Amino acid sequence: MRSVEESVIEQPAPPPAQGEREHPSLALANTAMALPGGHTIDLLGTPAQANHWLTERGLAPVDAGMREMCAAQLRSLREQIRSLFASRAEGLPALPAAVSAINDAMTRVPTAPLLRWDDETGPYRTAPHPTTAIVDLALATLAADAADLLTSPDAERLTACGSPPCNRFLLRHGRRQWCSTRCGDRARAARAYARRSKGG
Repeated sequence: MRSVEESVIEQPAPPPAQGEREHPSLALANTAMALPGGHTIDLLGTPAQANHWLTERGLAPVDAGMREMCAAQLRSLREQIRSLFASRAEGLPALPAAVSAINDAMTRVPTAPLLRWDDETGPYRTAPHPTTAIVDLALATLAADAADLLTSPDAERLTACGSPPCNRFLLRHGRRQWCSTRCGDRARAARAYARRSKGG
């Protein structure tokens, strides 16, 4: 089992798919990748990885102190966004729970310090726990970007990578159906192999 884990860790992540730089929600959807041979990469697998991913996109400070609960919230939002992107790309109805999750994330961020009440000292106002507030803001930003992408003209270009087993999404540009050169090469090689097999 250890050798499988090592092969997954050593496998370099592909370059960003078309549209990821403009849409952080697309980048989030692509943080869980299926690779040939049944391997996977999860760029949000640990709190430190989740913190690093958010930091790279300016959504959290380096020292945010991400906890597993916060990383799990980010992974959960990723799955809801993936569900909505898949529905849109395939022309299928969206799962109501996925739509609700996006709306909940967008409206979770308080716009002002909340009222609290201490039985001994009385009422006071305070912001939520700093790390929780950072994560909630990041989730709201990513959810809003997903909603913007799904309702924009770019949504017509949203598609899944056409090179199995890859599960990444991209914004199609011209005839390109792959998220990376590596996936395109793999798809072309598979087609060439299939043609040779039929001819042989």
